[in-house]
Amino acid sequence: MQLDQTIEKVDVYAVALPTIRSFGVSGGSIAVAGHPSIRVLVKVSGGGVHGWGEATPTPAWTYETAESIFTTISRYLAPAIIGQPVWQLDGVSRVFDRTINRGFSIGAPIAKSAVDVALHDLVGRALGVPLGALWGQRRCEEIQLAWIVSGQTPAEVASCVEEGFSEGYQAFKVKIGLHDERTDLDVVRAVRECAPEAPLWVDANQAYTVDQALRTARKLEEFDVFAFEQPLPANDVAGQRRLRAASPLPVALDESLRHPSDLATFVKLDAIDVAVAKVQRSGGLMLSRRLCQLAEDCGVRLLGSGLTDSDVGLAASLHLFAAHGISGPADLNGRQFISSPYAGGITVKNGMAQVPDGPGLGIEVDEKVVQELSIEL
Repeated sequence: MQLDQTIEKVDVYAVALPTIRSFGVSGGSIAVAGHPSIRVLVKVSGGGVHGWGEATPTPAWTYETAESIFTTISRYLAPAIIGQPVWQLDGVSRVFDRTINRGFSIGAPIAKSAVDVALHDLVGRALGVPLGALWGQRRCEEIQLAWIVSGQTPAEVASCVEEGFSEGYQAFKVKIGLHDERTDLDVVRAVRECAPEAPLWVDANQAYTVDQALRTARKLEEFDVFAFEQPLPANDVAGQRRLRAASPLPVALDESLRHPSDLATFVKLDAIDVAVAKVQRSGGLMLSRRLCQLAEDCGVRLLGSGLTDSDVGLAASLHLFAAHGISGPADLNGRQFISSPYAGGITVKNGMAQVPDGPGLGIEVDEKVVQELSIEL
């Protein structure tokens, strides 16, 4: 790759992907079977090479919608980076921050992530190496995935766990906060009864107050839960410090960690046990790598998660997690809920995902299929 190659073009597509199963969190519905799931795909081109990135609109989880992501990229981020060197990933990140300024910690991270990932893919393809070789950092070759449970009743939960086992999965993540505290505990109990030896953690997606979270954590301890993820609202820093001090379970932070500086704040306050690495939440691979390295340097354990990504986002997460040895179980649940007919190159078998070996992200995107799946927003 020549150092004088620049970003020449950014194409943005909103695509409608088939939904396999319904999925909900405490904030609302994520996917509905029978209704298409919308993703925004980005193609960045320069110097005769291109790369792909993905944004996952999840209004039930955060504020960015398909429409806002599409216009943020096409009207603001793309024009701002045309002419920038394709290899200057850190410089592009700084351009992003000048174009869409930071809010409490970071502005429009999901939109920024799609372009950041596409640029990483482009640079890896231009050099003919996978992202791990580009970074000089790849600690594992496969990552265990968790099967997601978000059932409404113990009977539904039992069926979901059985389905996960039938697909070869051996670890489970349970979404709670969808019900009252007692029903949440009944759901976790049902999972543990169906999977007595499986690694198990729970995610409340900001649904609880401190008192509710503390009561729940004390009762969850009997189910051998290895982490209690994001029980409190993302900006409740004082509450998180209080909860971490009293909780019998390790408390993992996800929505609270938009930017590496957020992690630094929680570390300084002694208010975190586990940091969740999530590419799109943190604005892409550049900032996610910084967050992961900071966690390692501070002795904070890392868990891996995603945003029900299709295969472009899945590939990006696999490379990030492999670089930092986050071998799982990881919540990369896209394959459970949606299909990616536009892409190939990722192998998932018996709940184990192989880290791609090809250049860049290591997957092939059929642009003709992308165009066929594209919709108007």
